[in-house]
Amino acid sequence: MKISSKLYNSFYLLPIFVFILIAFIIPVIYTGYISFTNLNSMTINNFKLVGLANYLFLFKYGNFRTIIINSLIWTLASIVTYVPLGFALALIISQSDLKGKTIFYAILILPWAFPAFIALLVWQGMWIYPYGIMNSLILPMFHLPHVDPLHSTIGGWTALILTNDWLSFPYFMMVFYAGLQSIPRELYEIAELDGANAFARFRHITLPWLKRMIAFVTAGTFIYTWNNFYPIYIITQGGPGISTDSIVTYAYQIAFGISGNQPGSANYSLAAAWSTISTIIIIIIGIIIIKYTHILESFT
Repeated sequence: MKISSKLYNSFYLLPIFVFILIAFIIPVIYTGYISFTNLNSMTINNFKLVGLANYLFLFKYGNFRTIIINSLIWTLASIVTYVPLGFALALIISQSDLKGKTIFYAILILPWAFPAFIALLVWQGMWIYPYGIMNSLILPMFHLPHVDPLHSTIGGWTALILTNDWLSFPYFMMVFYAGLQSIPRELYEIAELDGANAFARFRHITLPWLKRMIAFVTAGTFIYTWNNFYPIYIITQGGPGISTDSIVTYAYQIAFGISGNQPGSANYSLAAAWSTISTIIIIIIGIIIIKYTHILESFT
């Protein structure tokens, strides 16, 4: 009995399907199940289904509105700063007449060369108020006010966004630089012969050529940043209070019993409810982005 070619070829995809099943689908289903129970550190051997109790508690007493707004602030403020910054730097280093391009490029990718966790620990020390280098030297040098990330909400967000920008912009610079190199030079030469200035060439050639790449990168960045745990946890620990907590850090604190609401009590089911809501939000936003940006058309 011969196996059809389509069925035979599908066996090559089997490892991918198994990986997705084990690494994503099963954990998501189990997390959803846990969110409907009363599983915590006291009932870990005797938990039971409680229906929507965790979700009702979350919406009524779980700081839902504050945490969602914080997550949006963290995600959107990061995207609108480091994506344009990376794009602007890519435009600069893509100029053919730029002298010292190799040195300039090497310096700009240095933040990406450091392990993120170690870099965050360094930045945490730099933001210490008032003795860190940011508050004692760099900010005063530019006549800017001091930033206190642990006792000021604005200070906390300022430290988080600037730190995240420093860690992330090299990635976007490299991606957009690669995209810029894919644009045929002939298009710019013809436009220049027709009298188009730099802005016109950017508007009518560069942006249309890269618009789907920008949309795709922004969509992926939204999901990554929404789930980015380490900067918030290391720099501000979600403080002061919960004013810089995102869904990810808040769920972590609840799951490991370090939440301000229930210190010492590890509430796995409530953390699972937060994680389930976060997953639903990401899926909805992902569908909206795909629908209105048509980014998948690039692959069809």
